[in-house]
Amino acid sequence: MDLDGKYERLKSILRGYGHAAIAFSGGVDSSFLAKVAFDELGENAIAITLASPMTPKSEIRSAEEFALTLGIRHIILRDANIEDKVADNPSDRCYHCKKVEFGGILAEARKHGIEILLEGSNADDVNDYRPGLQAVAELPGVESPLRAAELAKADIRELSKRLGLPTWNKPAMACLASRIPYGEKITVEKLSRVEKAEDWLRARGFVQFRVRSHGDIARIEVAPSERAKWFDERLMDEASEAFRAFGFLYAALELSGYRMGSLNRALSGLEEAR
Repeated sequence: MDLDGKYERLKSILRGYGHAAIAFSGGVDSSFLAKVAFDELGENAIAITLASPMTPKSEIRSAEEFALTLGIRHIILRDANIEDKVADNPSDRCYHCKKVEFGGILAEARKHGIEILLEGSNADDVNDYRPGLQAVAELPGVESPLRAAELAKADIRELSKRLGLPTWNKPAMACLASRIPYGEKITVEKLSRVEKAEDWLRARGFVQFRVRSHGDIARIEVAPSERAKWFDERLMDEASEAFRAFGFLYAALELSGYRMGSLNRALSGLEEAR
């Protein structure tokens, strides 16, 4: 099926729901989904964002701005807690996290008379290590229209560009918990220092990056094309000082650059997930 055919299929699927809430993170996929759902369903579509310690504040602000520009009704659920099973950080953490998050978002949607929750996984996600997709399959009322329409990430970016969405070329983003190796306890303090470190990198013009937390060490990953920026002694000194202020004892650069799901290397047989 060509791109236009997939797009028409998506619109038909969305119209079939009648009413729907979108689990809205502000990323490429959920922003595109919110746009098309609002186009097809109007006021019968609402966007719900969960703001937790694992969500970067910059992403919440982006979601708010996008929803305001789009005109869709936007609800932000604020949760200051990390569920124990998620905090334990097992290899299937995303499964437990999605169960909690989508369960809470769906409960909020039902308060507004909506029984269908749309989530933004795409056709590419089925090829990755995505334990969260199992949670999606198990939760009644949660639908994945982008996957149903066979839309891959590149398709979504191209259609977003056609629609004039500012998110069409937005870098990939994952929750802050993905910066902490499986098996290492997740705490608000660890998430906070990672968030501050990544905000620091963003403010200095880095586009695609992660700060992986390994105990007291921050392992900085930037896109391979951005590595040359580090050949600047002043920048390195500033980074070292800043990262210590954020709570890390050491800051190290990953020589191979940013790689999706690099923390999965420790899990035998698993491919990149993030």
